[in-house]
Amino acid sequence: MPVSDAPAAALIALERIADGGFAEAEACIDGDHEPLVLYREGERVRGWLNICPHAGRRLDWAPGQFLKSKAGDLVCAAHGASFSLTDGECVAGPCKGDRLRSVALEVRDGQVFLA
Repeated sequence: MPVSDAPAAALIALERIADGGFAEAEACIDGDHEPLVLYREGERVRGWLNICPHAGRRLDWAPGQFLKSKAGDLVCAAHGASFSLTDGECVAGPCKGDRLRSVALEVRDGQVFLA
């Protein structure tokens, strides 16, 4: 299979994600186009597949609109499962103990890329 020398496209500009906020992106992972939820903390961005492990539904309540609990967790809009923004572990709700599938990201030149 040929390897492309073309540079990878950025998922999103860092400035488009509010510090302490979320954004939505799409990426090709293992040959499949997958929806992502991105969370920014300063100059660092964490990412997970935008799929709740409980029922396989998207986490956002509207496209690109995510809920954050008072405790600072990502909340699934469908069934209320709460996920740690540190490691994606479900800390409360119907899939407690399970976790979101993480996606390795890196920030370069003000842009967010798959790592």
